[in-house]
Amino acid sequence: MENKKYSAKDIKVLKGLEPVRKRPGMYIGSTGKSGLHHLVYEIVDNSIDESLAGTCDYIKVTLNEDGSVTVEDNGRGIPVDIHPEEKRSALEIVMTTLHAGGKFSKDSYKISGGLHGVGASVVNALSEFLEAVVYWSDGKIYRQRYEKGVPVTSVEIVGQTEKTGTKITFKPDSSIFTTTEFDTDILMSRLKELAFLNPKVTIEFIDKRNSEKHTFHYEGGIVEFIKHLNTRKTPIHKDIIYISGEAEGTIVELAMQYTNSYDESIRSYVNNINTIEGGTHLTAFKNVLTRVMNEFARRLNLLKKDEANLQGSDVREGLTAILSVKVKEPQFEGQTKAKLGNEEVFGAVIKILGEGLVDYFEKNEKTVRAILDKAIRAARAREAAKKAREMIRRKNVLENSALPGKLADCSSTNLEETELFIVEGDSAGGSAKQGRDRNFQAILPLRGKILNVEKASYDKLLKNEQINDIIVALGTGIGDEFDINKLRYGKIIIMTDADVDGAHIRTLLLTLFFRYMTELITNRRIFIALPPLYRVSGGKEEVYVYSDEELKKVVKEFRKKGKNPVIQRYKGLGEMNPEQLWETTMNPEKRKLIEVTIEDAQEADRTFEILMGSEVEDRRNFIFRHALKVANLDI
Repeated sequence: MENKKYSAKDIKVLKGLEPVRKRPGMYIGSTGKSGLHHLVYEIVDNSIDESLAGTCDYIKVTLNEDGSVTVEDNGRGIPVDIHPEEKRSALEIVMTTLHAGGKFSKDSYKISGGLHGVGASVVNALSEFLEAVVYWSDGKIYRQRYEKGVPVTSVEIVGQTEKTGTKITFKPDSSIFTTTEFDTDILMSRLKELAFLNPKVTIEFIDKRNSEKHTFHYEGGIVEFIKHLNTRKTPIHKDIIYISGEAEGTIVELAMQYTNSYDESIRSYVNNINTIEGGTHLTAFKNVLTRVMNEFARRLNLLKKDEANLQGSDVREGLTAILSVKVKEPQFEGQTKAKLGNEEVFGAVIKILGEGLVDYFEKNEKTVRAILDKAIRAARAREAAKKAREMIRRKNVLENSALPGKLADCSSTNLEETELFIVEGDSAGGSAKQGRDRNFQAILPLRGKILNVEKASYDKLLKNEQINDIIVALGTGIGDEFDINKLRYGKIIIMTDADVDGAHIRTLLLTLFFRYMTELITNRRIFIALPPLYRVSGGKEEVYVYSDEELKKVVKEFRKKGKNPVIQRYKGLGEMNPEQLWETTMNPEKRKLIEVTIEDAQEADRTFEILMGSEVEDRRNFIFRHALKVANLDI
């Protein structure tokens, strides 16, 4: 492996440490499940950056029994020498200073996933403790320990070594995060993804909590990634199309294959980071694919002269694709890096993929004919569906002026203050209707589970009573006809029981919004209500409790005060009277809401695929791993 000189002078300091602990959401997106796992990604991404620099080919991630995580690599190691300007060890600067890192020096990292250089210091700030061990090129092992971002030891020499690399162990701070329990499935999914994107790296994952061990290494890179994603699908052409090249300093890689399914699955990455909201690279790929497909459809006389061009959705039906670009100075929107903004990347992707697709299609006419045959059938089906929708509209489904009879609407029309509660069951719906503030809160009760949109056709979806009620109540339409400007409520709040059925209904609703109304999520309009699990009372005092851990603390406090606590367990929303429901779950001044991000919706969608899909082994493993974690399971 390449081993360039890397020392303290390569660490550029932009500004001092900010109060990350006061506003963690600014740096990791949330203090919930997604934010917790983001901590691991930040440290692993640093190791991956070493790999991109050609100095690391092994990464080990370990979940320890005490709730901490260890990430170790065989890269160059974080520099430990004294920084010429700061007069402190570079290790301490990197771990305690925002915007300090080798990523600001073009000589240290030509390509890097970490845009802001805040990863290590933010993880440190949000950890109960963090221990950094560096195996340095001088043959010595260095170590420093921090607590809540503050060094509690100096940088010490603790041994001799013949290797180089970094080992970071940290334990997330339970006073910051709503949960500190790592999910094996979520972490394994990301590590496997990184191994596909970086074929020279071997990533080992060990979960000491249940003695689980996995090794991820894929020499075929993103071509193997496509094979993995299409395992349970039927491809319509045997070979996987692979194109790569470099233009304007941007390295572009594409692997794609069409299957006989109806949905598209495109994953886009920039410097190994999953750009879940797309960006210039993804827009360019979609544009060039549509253009080249139409060009060949005309060239091969597969489209009639009077037929309109194929649309983007037609040429992407059944497509599984991985688009990975490496950019020297990526411009992302926000620290969580959901969307790429670089304009020059658009041109680079157009050039490389335009030339590559034309070259491939000219040499593989049989394959392109199979793909175009599917795309043309998709176009004709789209036209037929459009006519069907117009017929449905004439029957007042999508543009029905009459709101659903079950909807208890609010009087205000001010979008920024109105709220729609989608409530599980008539009983809870009744309590919510009585307890709400009628001025700005609307209630829509749902009876039973909504339709599984994953397995339903568009027409069947429109005919489903519960989904139709949601569409009409929101006013936006769905799919291609979705218009966020017609939204009737500023907040859509999913309010279900805190049990297995409630979680299932919540997942079904999130999947509906993710698949057909994505803008509601990206515009931060979807929320999940957090009802209490218990009411603890003693004397004149009463406290509502939201978790089993909190219950133990509250009961202990009551007994310290000499009160005998009476515990009422809520099995469902319907068990609360209207006043209690308002006080705990609906009152904006006291309630707890979880904002749904696109990452949350993707995770719900992934879980739903596992639990409702056709792969029995995946479902068995998921249930086996999570069965003992289910709270409030009523049999």
